[in-house]
Amino acid sequence: MRIGLCAYGVPGRRLLEIAVVADELGFDALWLGEHIVLPFGYGSVHPTSSNASHAAAPFRTIIEPDTELLDPWVFLGAVAGATKYLRLATGIYILPLRHPLATARAAATLQELSGGRLVLGVGSGWLREEFDALGVPFEQRAARFSETIDILRRSWQGGPFAHKGQSFDFDLVQVTPRPVTVPLVLGGNSDRALRRAAQTGDGWFSSGLPSFDEAVVLHARLRELRALDPAVDPFRCYVRAEYAAAAHLERYQDHEIDDVVFWAHELCPEGADPADALTRAADRLGLTAGPAPSTGFRSATPAAARSMRSCST
Repeated sequence: MRIGLCAYGVPGRRLLEIAVVADELGFDALWLGEHIVLPFGYGSVHPTSSNASHAAAPFRTIIEPDTELLDPWVFLGAVAGATKYLRLATGIYILPLRHPLATARAAATLQELSGGRLVLGVGSGWLREEFDALGVPFEQRAARFSETIDILRRSWQGGPFAHKGQSFDFDLVQVTPRPVTVPLVLGGNSDRALRRAAQTGDGWFSSGLPSFDEAVVLHARLRELRALDPAVDPFRCYVRAEYAAAAHLERYQDHEIDDVVFWAHELCPEGADPADALTRAADRLGLTAGPAPSTGFRSATPAAARSMRSCST
């Protein structure tokens, strides 16, 4: 089983300390949640707010005036330079808020600098007021999301390409002269989101904090949609869990859920020394320090599959 950490609202310097210790202790990945800005007085509701599990989530209102917001590319770049094995993951990067060529450029750069440790977790967003502040049409986010996925994968194949679409239109350009592999992990718990992840993603990341029973149902649905056979298809399902579930990890393994992610602030509370707190957590979780295993990702599309064979992570 691979154990990751997810973080949101943690000051950058402290989170960097946590990442360095997590790297030494054998944690699989650090998933960084993000928003670009805090829209004051927003009325949008997070999609998981109606779920029973949301009541236990650590960030019920998601963004408050004292929430620490970090730029994922700047912060994960710092983590890349300070660690050796830890995967650098976005959980979740709001894809429609950016132009896809800018995202493709940043991801390709970080993938090279990190030695292939980037995992790009993406979602379509839910906070209308944030889209309004950035001048991006909220109603078009689904179309922008799908089109961006296609542009990213074409960008990372290497060489020049052009695109004519509903949301984006540009003549011949080049992001990278050679193939770059960036696994795309799609988020969301709705059946529509699960279908999208199964059809177009290299993996899936749970939204909110599903209970064990909810996680089993979501994982089973993905296996059904993907016709998932772990022996031949390394599509990975990352499930957030409460730290209290650490004593029951074998239950997740019994259902072939091999990637469990805990909130960093639960394992390392505010004010605690990261080395002491995470060492105790690693002992409880049975982690062994050393290089992380192979990503195991394989692309969901032929074009991206060719890219991954040319430049493996």
